[in-house]
Amino acid sequence: MNTRIWGYRPDAGRRRTVGLAGFHVEAVDGGIGRVVETGKQETGEYLVVDTGPWILGRHVVLPAGAVALVDAARRTVFVDRTRQQIKDAPPADFVLGSGHGDFERLGRYYGTFYASGKT
Repeated sequence: MNTRIWGYRPDAGRRRTVGLAGFHVEAVDGGIGRVVETGKQETGEYLVVDTGPWILGRHVVLPAGAVALVDAARRTVFVDRTRQQIKDAPPADFVLGSGHGDFERLGRYYGTFYASGKT
């Protein structure tokens, strides 16, 4: 599994003193929703994003490494994924409700975009 996707990048501007819940989420090709919560497991850190009406109000998990920039002034998190890549990810209730194995699967899913250079 590509473990670097589970930690925030040093240059992303993430400050622990600023909670991300409620921040808008922007993919490389447009808005995808809002952060509803952040979390941490032994695997690493992640965001749960409510995609709103864009893909029928689905919640998805994004690994912290997908965060390219946190703009606290604009209350926006920019991620280096496309809307389609996020839409194709497993739903949050499946990932969060089923244990460590599905974090590994999710890591492999998002990790392929690092390995292939597709962001």
